[in-house]
Amino acid sequence: MALPQQLRDESDFDQLPDNIPTSATIADIEEKKGFIDYFMFVIGVKTKGGSKYLIYRRYREFFNLHQVLESRYSPEDPDRPDPNTCVLPVLPGKIFIGNKKEIAESRIPELNTYMKRLLGMPTWLVLDEALRMFFYQTEQDCQHQPQALRRLRPPTRRVKTVKPKTDLFSSPRAEAMFDFRGSGKAELNLKRGELIFLLRRVNADWLEGTVNNQTGIFPESFVKIIKPLPENDSEGEGGRHTYSCLRCYLLTASGVDTRDVCVEEDLTIQPTYKDLLSRMRNVFQVDDIALNYRDPEGDLIRILDDEDVQLMIRESRGLQVKVKRPVNQFPWELHVTMTSDISVYNCES
Repeated sequence: MALPQQLRDESDFDQLPDNIPTSATIADIEEKKGFIDYFMFVIGVKTKGGSKYLIYRRYREFFNLHQVLESRYSPEDPDRPDPNTCVLPVLPGKIFIGNKKEIAESRIPELNTYMKRLLGMPTWLVLDEALRMFFYQTEQDCQHQPQALRRLRPPTRRVKTVKPKTDLFSSPRAEAMFDFRGSGKAELNLKRGELIFLLRRVNADWLEGTVNNQTGIFPESFVKIIKPLPENDSEGEGGRHTYSCLRCYLLTASGVDTRDVCVEEDLTIQPTYKDLLSRMRNVFQVDDIALNYRDPEGDLIRILDDEDVQLMIRESRGLQVKVKRPVNQFPWELHVTMTSDISVYNCES
């Protein structure tokens, strides 16, 4: 690098704010059992001022950031970039088929290279608002407790761990009175007569427990409590996952099927239309369905895309004061109908 160019770059760097990210490395991946099951990348970020923190991002967030930067800075002719454009690093492409965990693991080296090159771009690009917000530690990032951080751990020799013996008969537990089939990875499958060891209460209707070396949630109405949980056992205590519940209804000619779907998501999450449709198909085991919500007048409105999901959430937040719900229940509800059934809509002019 020519000396004048080097001096100019060093001068530009010195003038950057202290909270500008200078390096980022993926420390681990964590599975999230949301409306669909996916993996998040746990990223350790360092800033110019010396701060270090963790952020949690999905691949789709990398993809969305790259699209924004491409629209703003990619030259029309890569061989002739002008002063306000630059050639961005290559982002690994989408993979549609395969084991999700293996896909996430395989992307780590490529995403680390992508972030390194991205943060090494000219200072005027590093100051871009979209890029800064991607690496900014949000309130939700702060509340998230990391699980392992495997890639930040120094190499150590293996130490044999001895599991403490537990008195099973003194543990909170319940017996399954009916078979229960979970609608997602977050929910347990139960068989009548099985013994479930209780971990905590999710809400008034759901518990979290362990059976057959599997941990998940299940409705309390399907079990008989043998020994209850301690009264001071509160939701989310002890660093466990926090579940939010969505009330949904399947409206058919034979009646209404009501379900509570619990997911590892914050109540403020805005799921995509595609994710909601996929989850409802899985919950009710029906493919040809339409998603709907009730507007403030009580009429069913069909949801067709992400903008309709935004409108549903926005309108439901305005009704939160009028409708009392459990603290961990989404303020909006889904009404699922058959795609061909238009009789459920108020078509009066």
